[in-house]
Amino acid sequence: MSLSETFGARARRQLLGSIPVTVGLVILGALVAASALAQLIAPYNPKRATGGINEPPSLAHLFGTTGQGQDVLSQFLYGGQNTLWVAFSIAVLTTLLALIVALTAAYFRGWVDDVLTLVTNVFLVIPGLPLVVVLAAFLPPGPLTMIMVLTITGWAFGARLFRSQALSLREREFIAAAEDVGESRWRIVAIELLPNMGSVVAAYFVNQVIFAITAQASLEFLGLGDGGQITWGSMLFWAQNSSALIRGAWWTFVVPGMAIALTAFSLALINNAVDEIGNPRLRADRLLRKAGVRKPSATLMTPVKRDA
Repeated sequence: MSLSETFGARARRQLLGSIPVTVGLVILGALVAASALAQLIAPYNPKRATGGINEPPSLAHLFGTTGQGQDVLSQFLYGGQNTLWVAFSIAVLTTLLALIVALTAAYFRGWVDDVLTLVTNVFLVIPGLPLVVVLAAFLPPGPLTMIMVLTITGWAFGARLFRSQALSLREREFIAAAEDVGESRWRIVAIELLPNMGSVVAAYFVNQVIFAITAQASLEFLGLGDGGQITWGSMLFWAQNSSALIRGAWWTFVVPGMAIALTAFSLALINNAVDEIGNPRLRADRLLRKAGVRKPSATLMTPVKRDA
């Protein structure tokens, strides 16, 4: 059985039998499904005033209304639709860009590795938050700008991580065997290297979704997003802008805040299981706990007093 087949079988067995993963998938699936069906299940137009100002939750407005009289439930559903597709787009693009740079640098090495490593290091040393704020402030607001800005600033750490993993795999015997039989370089990268980096890539992708959601919401809360588009971040911005906290309209910021927190929490549960698949130490600890065996604790070494 190949390494990729072993990883695939282990991943399916652990993910399907993991309670945290099940909980995470249920929460994430519910949020994604509700957002995807926003046009069908949202009771009102999210941009139109359909009630009084800052009405508390009621039968007419289950999550209350905003400071402009808009239905919070409808904004939550439509906002999830806009927020999640942007976050997953950023995660896909940053992961792909990091993989391309890392695998190219690790396999071809030489001057190619030097140039790509230099570019990666430049992006790593540039302060991320100021660069994001500057780019978002001067570019036209909108989801495409958000995707471009967070992709440009979010790929470098993944490239460094993937490069170290690929360099380790590059020295394995199965890579040398593939080269000896005459397989092309790109086939070795795609068939031999990439499948054996599955757990690292999956964990990084999940973390990038969390990064994208929180970074997007932060920029929009600061007013650097498109204020006319309904997202969870823009809901927080308008709640702050209308002094919802001072007025006691807690529902206008608790709903989008809980949506962001639950999404990050569900992804963190999934990520822990994915990380365990590729980490032998975490896998061994789980097996010991399952067997009821306590992990031996480190003993403190006390100095021995010797006679002069």
